[in-house]
Amino acid sequence: MKSAIPASFASRQVSRRSVLAAGLFGAAGLGLAACSGPSVGATGTTQTDTTDWSKVTPADKITWWSNHPGKSQDIENQLIAKFNEKHPEIQVELVTAGKDYDEVAAKFQAASSGDNIPDLVIASDVWWFRYFINGQLLPLDGVLAQVGTELDDYNSTLLSDYKYQDQLWALPYARSTPLFYYNKSAWQQAGLPDRGPATWDEFEEWAPKLNAVSKSGQALALGKGTSWAAWWFCNIMWGQGGRYSDDWDLKLTSSETEAAGEYLRKLIHEQKFAAIATEQDTDFGAGAFPCTLSSTGSLGGILKSANFEVGTAFLPDGPQGGGCPTGGTGIGIPAKSTPERQLAAATFLSFITEPDNTALFSAGTGYIPVRTSAIQSDSVQQLLSTKPQFKTAIDQLAQKSRSQDWARVFVPGGDKILTDGIEQIMVNNTPAAQAFEAITPQLQQAYDENVKPYLKN
Repeated sequence: MKSAIPASFASRQVSRRSVLAAGLFGAAGLGLAACSGPSVGATGTTQTDTTDWSKVTPADKITWWSNHPGKSQDIENQLIAKFNEKHPEIQVELVTAGKDYDEVAAKFQAASSGDNIPDLVIASDVWWFRYFINGQLLPLDGVLAQVGTELDDYNSTLLSDYKYQDQLWALPYARSTPLFYYNKSAWQQAGLPDRGPATWDEFEEWAPKLNAVSKSGQALALGKGTSWAAWWFCNIMWGQGGRYSDDWDLKLTSSETEAAGEYLRKLIHEQKFAAIATEQDTDFGAGAFPCTLSSTGSLGGILKSANFEVGTAFLPDGPQGGGCPTGGTGIGIPAKSTPERQLAAATFLSFITEPDNTALFSAGTGYIPVRTSAIQSDSVQQLLSTKPQFKTAIDQLAQKSRSQDWARVFVPGGDKILTDGIEQIMVNNTPAAQAFEAITPQLQQAYDENVKPYLKN
């Protein structure tokens, strides 16, 4: 069953880099009670940068709002200390603005109506777009040029995720992909080869043996929740030939996408090869499950907590191939901040994403280095020699990564709506066709009210 999005919009070849016309979402909100986080209603205009940065003196103090992705608070403080050695004239206050991306986004939206705003803010893959359309981000091209940032050295895929209207709206920071993690001891007990399953079919062949050695009785731990379930599900869905959307044309009720949902439902409720884990990283690290799907950003924490040798592998392919979504977060500079604070913020943002510093951050968390030259740095090469699992993330990004479907990352509230449908399948054993048919009108409404009026013709 096809969505009600007009064919004229579905058939347009709309560039990811210029989807929206200048301007904000109108006064109409999502109208979806189930959506959490910031609303998209706003009354301003898209921010443009006319500042003569050469005449601006950096502020002596700035504030950085973070959720410390990958349990990185200590590393973030270390980056601040390194920065202060080079720039003692600029003090950086690190603020825990929430436990996850959603909480930071909600707090930032609330603060944007007043004067208590940060100078740097976490901007995740499903939230930065809303900041942009609400006019809450400073375009970075001019201020980064002033501080001498070498944009050509950033991973082009990760950098382009933050480009719209030929301007850059954030810099990549804690970027990741999902990985397949496995317990090598459990694998040995089950008599399996020391590698991840190449395909989901192969996983099904192995799963009964893994169930037999699993402390929980199930082979695979699957996490749920916003900004999570709809992310890793991309791999299963793409492997079945499905997708959330083809540009703006919704595909949730296609036979391929429904087949992916049914595959997930059977994996949990019929075959009992997978189970829902409240904290999949913790449960896997404690040895409760032989394997899990989790972020590359969890690698450092998993390696610390596990008392067994951890293996990593690409996400398995499906019958129609595979694919791995990129995710994680960048950092943006609020448009409402003063030029002095914005220039100081850009100086710090450029510094913490320099090759040595992104390598330091990657070594401590498992997130992927955002600078290409950092891969060859001593820090990353040493990391690869001591933690070869990290190479899986780098190789998978190069060989298997795929841009996410627009319905999840560009439709405001799309990730939450999709998660609701997937969790109906996971938690309530709802047939995929029923679950996806129920959420399609919600995505349609979000598109019609908050995207369609702002597409360029």
